[in-house]
Amino acid sequence: MLSGCPTELYDGHNRRIDYLRISVTDRCNLNCVYCGDGRCDNLPHGAILTYEEITRVAAILAGMGISHIRLTGGEPLVRPKVDVLIGMLRNLPGIEEISMTTNGTLLERWAELLRKSGLNRVNVSVDSLKPERFKEITRGGDLGRVLNGIEAAKIAGLKPVKVNVVVMPGVNDDEITDFARWTIENGANVRFIEQMPFTKNAASVTVADMKTIIETAIGKLEPVYEHGSGPASYFKLPAAKGTIGFIQPVSNCFCDNCNRLRLTADGKLRLCLLDDSELDLKPMLRGDLTDAEIKLALQQAIMKKPARHQLADGIVPEKLMRQIGG
Repeated sequence: MLSGCPTELYDGHNRRIDYLRISVTDRCNLNCVYCGDGRCDNLPHGAILTYEEITRVAAILAGMGISHIRLTGGEPLVRPKVDVLIGMLRNLPGIEEISMTTNGTLLERWAELLRKSGLNRVNVSVDSLKPERFKEITRGGDLGRVLNGIEAAKIAGLKPVKVNVVVMPGVNDDEITDFARWTIENGANVRFIEQMPFTKNAASVTVADMKTIIETAIGKLEPVYEHGSGPASYFKLPAAKGTIGFIQPVSNCFCDNCNRLRLTADGKLRLCLLDDSELDLKPMLRGDLTDAEIKLALQQAIMKKPARHQLADGIVPEKLMRQIGG
């Protein structure tokens, strides 16, 4: 593998790229309404990258300037021995942080082993604090298991645990204040996410709407600085131990500061979450290309990273969220 001191990686729009999201599987033990459409067309095992192949791509990119890795799915914890992959990635020079986004259903069982393997922190998707509604949104999920997983992650030292809430109009937008109060009563770190319109003309609750709801019902949101490599802006309510983050891909496009790449489970380098242009790395990895040749292909692709998504023009990706990795 290529070695040497990490450098700084830039795309064709002079944006520094230092963040790689890796989808380790397209499979999930839930089927959330905004993520899948009920289809069960999972990739066969031979179609997804091995841990060695994932690590090879990560190593090349780490040598180019990637320093943060986030593991996603599907649900990453349904892939066997994901702790082994974490250990492999942790040993790569230049990688400063490894995190994971999970639905939390298996986290109670995995939390301690994930930390020992080298995982730094987790984000857990929780779109309702009402058990029956949670079950409906996830098409069968158990809220109690997820909450137990969050506590296990805290105990294991995977901190801060962040709770991701996709706000859906007419579905869970009446719980915005409940989640906001959770940051006061529970010390939770909640991030509200505008629902991305994976169908044309889909409605969305904007961050401005969310802020108005919270401040009208509870109190003024004070901006706070929180170190991270993601697009969220953070606030606190008076007397709250936890934070409230907002991610607004729809109402306030943050493409100008996009710092990330995505590696799908089947080996596609995806340059933008909401753009279907991809570089297929799997034939390169399973062929006779050298690391230097793969690095050149990566450099050429990264220079073509789109300036921004085209949601405003009604152009949405063809792939489901679980196929991309979020």
